[in-house]
Amino acid sequence: MSGWVFPPPEPPSLPAPGGRYPVRRIFCIGRNYAAHAAELGNAVAPVPWFFTKTPMSLAQSGSVLPYPPGTEDYHHEVELVVALGEGGAPWGWASGLDMTRRDLQARAKADRLPWDAAKDVEGGAVIGTLSDEAPGPEARIALDVNGETRQDARIGDMVWPVAALLTHLSGLYTLGPGDLVMTGTPAGVGPVRPGDRLEGRIDGLAPVRLEIAP
Repeated sequence: MSGWVFPPPEPPSLPAPGGRYPVRRIFCIGRNYAAHAAELGNAVAPVPWFFTKTPMSLAQSGSVLPYPPGTEDYHHEVELVVALGEGGAPWGWASGLDMTRRDLQARAKADRLPWDAAKDVEGGAVIGTLSDEAPGPEARIALDVNGETRQDARIGDMVWPVAALLTHLSGLYTLGPGDLVMTGTPAGVGPVRPGDRLEGRIDGLAPVRLEIAP
């Protein structure tokens, strides 16, 4: 027996210097900005912790996507994204959106259940064009909804910097090319509605844009 029983989809990928960057895994860091942890009533954990999104949740910047099913409280979270290369070293950097079914997350937390349905949303990892220039700690990270700023902080406000996150993850996984790390979101997360236009920005990187279909 040989051949595919049906044509496989194109591998998820991102625009990057020199071509396309294929995505194999997406790690998402939680509670990496103290003010965001506080706004959701959480304490900062003593060590980095994370959840994952499947690569099929990846969406390109500039996408127009439907409001997802199963939620009445869909939230934005702007994040710095690190794309890894050989040996798990940083290869590229991008602005990203970690979209979240917040009501499903709250329900899962209350029942001590996994967050999969809340976080691993189709189109829930919106990521912009990769750059080979890393933003410094003073770089601003911000998000506007319909031109109104909702999130605004500095990359240096992260509890665990990128090096610490990669050290932690590399103790659990063999990191390498195709792995993305979404490094957490600052305070100011909130709901979006059909027709909303989102723009996330990090100084020195291409913006990430998303429109929720009317």
